[in-house]
Amino acid sequence: MHRRQFLGSTALAAAALALPLARNGQAQAATPSRILPPPLQPGDTIGLVSPSAATDDPFDLQLAREAMEALGLEVKAAPHLDARRGHLAGTDAERAGDLNAMFADRRVKAIVCARGGSGAARLLPLLDYPLIRRNPKALLGYSDITALHNALLSQAGLVSFHGPIGSGSWNTFNADQFRRVFFGRELMQYRNLSEPGDELVPRRNRTVTLTGGTARGELVGGNLSVLVALAGSRYLPDFRGKILFLEDVGEAPYRVDRMFSTLRLMGALEQVAGVVFGECTECDPGDGYGSLTVPQILDDYLRPLGVPAYRGAMIGHIRQQFILPVGGKVELDADAGTLRMLEPVFQA
Repeated sequence: MHRRQFLGSTALAAAALALPLARNGQAQAATPSRILPPPLQPGDTIGLVSPSAATDDPFDLQLAREAMEALGLEVKAAPHLDARRGHLAGTDAERAGDLNAMFADRRVKAIVCARGGSGAARLLPLLDYPLIRRNPKALLGYSDITALHNALLSQAGLVSFHGPIGSGSWNTFNADQFRRVFFGRELMQYRNLSEPGDELVPRRNRTVTLTGGTARGELVGGNLSVLVALAGSRYLPDFRGKILFLEDVGEAPYRVDRMFSTLRLMGALEQVAGVVFGECTECDPGDGYGSLTVPQILDDYLRPLGVPAYRGAMIGHIRQQFILPVGGKVELDADAGTLRMLEPVFQA
């Protein structure tokens, strides 16, 4: 599921043209007062929606339903869950209508996105943010769902959750995270699993400190390319004093470099209190005369900020991933390679 197949260079060019707006503050308007979703309990009904790309195998939607039911939840499928228009899961109006209807439905207690891909950003002008603010609910997803997370936070002030999609892997780690976050309402500490295997020192799931220290703030971010494609729009939250988290998949390092350059030029990087970078899956340099590596790019853009930063967190297009509250207040410890919730992320 390569972002570059859908976004293309034209999106970045358009974003660059709008950067002056982002830098002078017009595109990063003050976020509405933060609101928390109500808690979720076993037996509650969740809405299963497809706000982005269509699913090429209907069996994936069956698996998504079965996974939610195995977690002890009832499932209400959106009317256009299995629709298709080109690569999209239905028309923009159909997909946005499904989302608005799920927020309006009093029986639905949370919303799970069946998959990512591309297309969620097309819905942002069609969502009913006053309705969403009156009916706050937890929304779960990642990758292209980054567009929804940032719009919900910037336009409605709603905390949402970056984590597994419905049709993704619901392995033991992800299912345990779901239960702890949504049912147990734990103040989570996110620390990578340590899996030494037969190695003398662990190699997998290692975090690397870029700049040591701790920082506190609201968590914003998501998929790097989807986030950058929102540059110049009103759907980005205010970055001032925030903890920025990022991840991506299938991007050549030169494109990762370009996107970080965009974040710097629009003034976002200089405003954040800390940064955590997850995984950039399949982002290795290709054949040719040479390339910067992703670690080199992170050094170039993040170390000069002088704020606590680390890379390698279990965030991204990986089998086991953290469920993070976008808009939730957290503490980042760059030396320990951890994030920690500071406050509840559900209504009391």
